[in-house]
Amino acid sequence: MKLKNLCALALSCGLGMLGFAAPAHADKAHPLIGFSIDDMRLERWARDRDFFNAAATKLGAKVLVQSANGSEERQVAQIENMISRGVDVLVIVPQNSKVLGNVIAEAHRNGVKVLSYDRLILDADIDAYISFDNLKVGQMQAQGLVDVKPKGNYFLLGGAPTDNNAKVLRQGQMQVLKPLIDKGDIKVVGDQWVPDWSPAKALSIIEDALTANANRIDAVVASNDAIAGGAVQALAAQRLAGKVAVSGQDADLAGVKRVVAGTQTMTVYKPLDQLATQAAGLAVGLATGKTPVYNAHYENGKKSVNTILLQPIDLTRAKVDKVISDGFYTHQQVYGN
Repeated sequence: MKLKNLCALALSCGLGMLGFAAPAHADKAHPLIGFSIDDMRLERWARDRDFFNAAATKLGAKVLVQSANGSEERQVAQIENMISRGVDVLVIVPQNSKVLGNVIAEAHRNGVKVLSYDRLILDADIDAYISFDNLKVGQMQAQGLVDVKPKGNYFLLGGAPTDNNAKVLRQGQMQVLKPLIDKGDIKVVGDQWVPDWSPAKALSIIEDALTANANRIDAVVASNDAIAGGAVQALAAQRLAGKVAVSGQDADLAGVKRVVAGTQTMTVYKPLDQLATQAAGLAVGLATGKTPVYNAHYENGKKSVNTILLQPIDLTRAKVDKVISDGFYTHQQVYGN
């Protein structure tokens, strides 16, 4: 095989020249950080990228960002490519939290640290995890609905089954709901996960749920704003938007506008600038050998992972101006036409 072709094959496999492991980036004063994001087509992740890049650049780092566009195979290939390009640290928002063990082992063989961002990577030897307290987010979602609909028929609209956060959110939701279910005040009339956090799939699920229950649904525990949007669309078609309580999270602009309009009961605001800024500092610290300060540990099936958890904020219509005072959105964005 010609040298040129051999080199191309080696790079496509995520290896260095001639199949040898690529060394980590040499300039520790200006570490190279690879930021692998599940799907930047979603508003939320584009904001994370921008905040992270700005914070890392201020710290002297260089950032290589790639989006898997919802494909676990593409994400693995992109991570391998980042390793071959000599990144010092990988920051990963996993598309599928259970399929990255081998590529993370490859990263470690090449001296690359791995930080799991927002979503916990399972069954892998990651170096650290940073996120908001998703158990608390789930509790806020359920409590926000119970506050306005303490009794009635509830539909549980979970997130992607491949996302560990979806399971943690459900745990938090059930901590609030189970006593009321056991008491008989709340009846769960449906429980489904939404592949890929897809609004279109959420729309279809709630359409079917409304049909199956003759429109007698009082609350939809939607685990983020994207699927809440699909749920509200289905409710609106039956003239139930604003009558059925709906939760969310991420404070997407569309979700915040629905909270203002009264068609979504609440969302959970997670100041992404805080998450991204602290993650950038953590990534640079891992690259330069500093010992970060952690405030929690999470079991991921492989190890007890050093973790930094940030605190979320629940947003109802009465509290929605918090995103304006924080500079997350402008007044015109929230209240304008």
